[in-house]
Amino acid sequence: MPVTAAQKIAIEEVIRALTSATSRRVKRRLADMFMDLVDRDSWPEYYEVIPQPRCINGVKASLAQNKYKDPLDAYQDLSLVFLNALYYNEPGSQISKDATTLKGILENEWRQRSVLPAPPASAPSSSPQKVHAQKDQQERAAAQPMTLKPQSSPQAQKSSSKTSAPSPMNVDATPQGSSHPADTAAAKSPERPASPDVEVDIGGTPEPEVVGHDGARDGESDEIVRQLEKGLPRWEGLADVGWTEDIDAGRMVDIVVTISKYRDESGNRLAVSLEAVPEETNIPDLSFNAPLSLRLVESRTRMRYYETSQAFDKEMSQLFLKARRWYELGTEPYGNVLVLQRLYQALTSPNPPQPPYNSATKFAALPAGPGNAKPLHASEGENGVTTFRVSLKDRKIIDEVQYKGWTIRLADWLHLSNPDDPSRPIVGQVFRCYLSQDTQRKGQLGVSVSWYYRPEQTFHPASRQFWEKEVFKTSHFADHPIEDIIEKVACQFTARHLRGRPRPPFWYPGWPLYVCDSRYNDRDRIFVKIKNWNSCIPEEVRKKEEFMPIYPFERPVVPRSHPSPFLSGHRIKAPGGIIDAPEKAEGEKSEPVTATRKRPQRKAAAKAEADRAGSSKAVPASNPVAAPATNPAYGYSSQAYTQYAQHIPPQEDRSIYAAAGGTGALNNATVEELPAETARYFDRDPETNEVLWFAAPPVDIVHTPPPRHSLKYLAFLARKRKMAQAGEGAMAVDDGGPLPKRPRMPPTVTEQLEQLMKEHGLDQVPVS
Repeated sequence: MPVTAAQKIAIEEVIRALTSATSRRVKRRLADMFMDLVDRDSWPEYYEVIPQPRCINGVKASLAQNKYKDPLDAYQDLSLVFLNALYYNEPGSQISKDATTLKGILENEWRQRSVLPAPPASAPSSSPQKVHAQKDQQERAAAQPMTLKPQSSPQAQKSSSKTSAPSPMNVDATPQGSSHPADTAAAKSPERPASPDVEVDIGGTPEPEVVGHDGARDGESDEIVRQLEKGLPRWEGLADVGWTEDIDAGRMVDIVVTISKYRDESGNRLAVSLEAVPEETNIPDLSFNAPLSLRLVESRTRMRYYETSQAFDKEMSQLFLKARRWYELGTEPYGNVLVLQRLYQALTSPNPPQPPYNSATKFAALPAGPGNAKPLHASEGENGVTTFRVSLKDRKIIDEVQYKGWTIRLADWLHLSNPDDPSRPIVGQVFRCYLSQDTQRKGQLGVSVSWYYRPEQTFHPASRQFWEKEVFKTSHFADHPIEDIIEKVACQFTARHLRGRPRPPFWYPGWPLYVCDSRYNDRDRIFVKIKNWNSCIPEEVRKKEEFMPIYPFERPVVPRSHPSPFLSGHRIKAPGGIIDAPEKAEGEKSEPVTATRKRPQRKAAAKAEADRAGSSKAVPASNPVAAPATNPAYGYSSQAYTQYAQHIPPQEDRSIYAAAGGTGALNNATVEELPAETARYFDRDPETNEVLWFAAPPVDIVHTPPPRHSLKYLAFLARKRKMAQAGEGAMAVDDGGPLPKRPRMPPTVTEQLEQLMKEHGLDQVPVS
């Protein structure tokens, strides 16, 4: 945009403020050394080191000649005047001190004029700090401002001209070219505080649980949970880390107005959900109780109530936190709040979107969420998002990231923006925190997470029961920028969830808490019960005693169970669904890939085994699948195999029950068959499709090779050797004369059978 007359006057006022600044004692004008360019004849190496030399008089001349097409171009040239001096001169020298002071004055004076646009969130690409990747560590320390400390206060930040307005440009003066989030990552938060000393269950992998979905939740169990959570430490609220530092008063008003007036694709004004939250704060387990509402924040921004951008950023984040606790997860108002929060986080990011604010992904960074996203290597469309392992390419792994008051570390669980359904945020566990080194995202912070699916994001039979707040581990990993982070949550595996609640700082009362019992394979649409929890969490925290210890209950408490969300009577829009997978009798040998089932009931298993042991049976004449299907995992048709199996003659019952003498010999012992998710890992008999079992493990010995000749011929050779050793008929063996012609021996039965199988193409069928 061209420089208007009002903007030109404002820039001239900024320059006059720079040129009139003096030192405290001797009243020396600080800008004298920066008015003109360095003499090229006296300092030729200066022009070899500094890419774009600038001076104040040169900026004034360009402004007078209307050479600037954008006010930010003038700001960039004024910044280069001081950045060049900071890079070229020794740290601690007088000219470096003057440059630091004048740079702070430039930023303050520029922000005070509302007609001027907000300064950029990164240093000019032509600054020497970015052009030269290698420079002295002390020079970098002199070129960037003091890092924001977690316990610093607004008064401390205003103690000097250098720190009165922390500049993202100074932060970006480092050769890494990092923007504001990099400074967030560098600011280390205090170590996690220890919670009060009470009886705590810690250590390694929890033992497998013994309680199933059939357990009932009673009133006494609810009281046990309430009593435990009542005595747990409370969350102290959002910390003083990770806040945006470059929002001026005018920008604050623009952001709040944008949030208030935003409408989605259907024309609905989403801020109605925020405005419906009462201004009085009386929500249990919330870290603050001061009145807070969107209208209150808007009036405060217009009155310039917020002294720092951090204070404004924190109060907006508290507003979204309050609204998330007010509405129930999964409802439309809850989703509206999360869309507005994601829009706000985009507006306060280093690269904010430009109006009009329209987004097909609800401002989420990924194009698709759980249930719709496809792996990158197997996707042919636009939904290729996830991978099956954590990528380390073009990124620097860091210990933690700090964003909007949260400190995210390895193995933390998060709520992340869901582009498909904002009311159901993605549940993910952090496997890596990273600083991107990619050319397009250089300097941006992000997290690599493992996705957990909700029940409505899976395909399951109508008979399946789910625990309250149950999620399912998947093999999908995805990279999210920090702007996708909604909040920290917690997820317990079954054994720990039945016995207690997580110890702070992994979870606090009021935080969302999930439970995980199974893996979900979205390709085959099956659930696999988790037996080893260590395989589900990052390797760095496996078997560590300090990872998610619990405060134990008085006794195990079973979560409530509920049917499929698709049977609740409420119409929901989700990527999952109900599949036709009725319970099968144990006598059935095969099962469609898309079906899932629970462990068979004991009575049904016993009856099926009794019928099986009563008489020998042929393989069923028809496949349970209604129509010939193609296995999507392997690409073959099941029809050919079914037709072949129909012609197999009845076989002897070789099951373990028949070997033990039938069900009558088991003295009414309880019988359970291997679940389908377990049996799929074992070999099956190619004729009966039954799981192969053996009384002992395979013996690792060398088998005797089969004979190469008939028994008659071997007997003839034995007689010849015996006669030669006895001296009888030695001439017949050793005289060198012609041996009698050996008659051709007829083939053995085994040889005849092998020849017949080759002729009829049956030699490829494995024989047990």
